[in-house]
This record gives sequence, structure tokens and C-alpha cells, in this order.
Amino acid sequence: MVPTDRRYSKAHEWILVEGDVATVGITHYAQDQLGDIVYVELPEVNAELVKDEVMGTIESVKAVSEIFAPISGQILEVNQRLEGAPETVNSDPSGAGWYCKMTIAKAEELEQLLDAAAYEQLI
Repeated sequence: MVPTDRRYSKAHEWILVEGDVATVGITHYAQDQLGDIVYVELPEVNAELVKDEVMGTIESVKAVSEIFAPISGQILEVNQRLEGAPETVNSDPSGAGWYCKMTIAKAEELEQLLDAAAYEQLI
């Protein structure tokens, strides 16, 4: 089941907007395809990112995958918990397994993302 309170990228990142801050993570589908996650490379706080730019990587027993910025903005916070417990992405990808929080530089980019119904069709 795909949460309906957020938007989705075609690269399987989710974004939850709360005011002028966006929380980003990878979807349940993405973590399921990766398998057991063993390492997460987080972006630098204060880094300025452009939509679709690589913001980090996630490593599983199967593969290493890049995580892309679903929107443009500045990194405000990263989920430090993932450094010591990367498996949190597997157990709670839509909650405690969030990846980072960022500003929203261009609100119109949010409209380019998929809603839950469109994302379900994609997967």
C-alpha cells in the first residue's frame, strides 16, 4: 500500500511536505527490490541540490543504488539513525527510515511528482 500523504518520483523516492520543509525517503517498493540494506550514504547538511541530482547512495546485499533529489533545495537535516542502523529503511521506509529533510527551492517541481495512484500504476 502506497501512502497517500506524499508525492513520488519515478526513481522511487517519496517526499512529504510539511510547511516549507520536505522530508525525503525511498519507497517500500524500492527497499523491497534492494533487499537487506547494509549501508546508507547521507548527503551533507547545507548541500544545495538540483532536482534529479544524486544526493547519496544506498547499499544492500544485492546492489548499490543512487538516491536522487526529487526536488531542488538545500539539505537541512539527515537521518543520523541510518548510519548505525541502515536496516531501518527496510523495517520502516515510510517513517523512521526517512533519508533527509530539505528546503523547497521551486514549489512547481512538486507538481511534477506522482501522486499515490500514479505511483501505484508505475510499480
